[in-house]
Amino acid sequence: MTDLIHQSIAGKKKAGRKSFAVLIDPDKVDEQKIAELSELTTEANVDYLLVGGSLVISNHLDEVVKQVKRQCSIPVILFPGTPSQVSRYADALLYLSLISGRNPELLIGQHVISAPFVKQSGLEIISTGYMVIDGGAPTTVSYISNATPIPFNKNEIAMCTAMAGEMLGMKLIYMDAGSGAERPITEAMIAGVANAIEVPLVVGGGITDPEKAYLNCKAGADVIVVGNAIEKDISLIKEISTAIHSVPVRV
Repeated sequence: MTDLIHQSIAGKKKAGRKSFAVLIDPDKVDEQKIAELSELTTEANVDYLLVGGSLVISNHLDEVVKQVKRQCSIPVILFPGTPSQVSRYADALLYLSLISGRNPELLIGQHVISAPFVKQSGLEIISTGYMVIDGGAPTTVSYISNATPIPFNKNEIAMCTAMAGEMLGMKLIYMDAGSGAERPITEAMIAGVANAIEVPLVVGGGITDPEKAYLNCKAGADVIVVGNAIEKDISLIKEISTAIHSVPVRV
């Protein structure tokens, strides 16, 4: 297995460059939508495409990934909600461990079940410490995970959780307020976590406009993930990408 995607993310962080990832939910796209997303994300210089979701009740994950790969050259990274969300046609997989919760199934249980299949897939596996942050309303990820999110104003808990994930060997830390969050993660929490770790920091959930994406990057996020807002207004892709890539480079 290669390490190209992780090297890309880590390399951009080292160079002080921010990245934009568009999240595609296989349940919410058809061939026409995928074609449109592929064209717009390419034109907007989107860095990565995440494919997955908390549920994924459709059975065409492979077809979605293959169509995206046929129509654009942007790296495709799986963002699995369950062990079954694996497609060998993608470039990499975020191997998520829910370090913010106390549900053993999502810390290690499901990983034990999925490990043989994941290893045989040939995908680049990126171990990711996944932290769910309270977004002000119940979200799919908090319901499915059966775990209490980190309170939005408890920066120290988030910082210590991220540090623990890094010291356990996680290659990325992913802070997520969840799809449809009413309250995005604060810049203060992002800054605290970013200053506490050296691995790349991914931030998503509740980011609905270019200004918030820009401020999150300024606070220390290395990769911004947007999905729900783009599902509602696909024109945001270009605006958010421009905002993220306009953040002054700091090495």
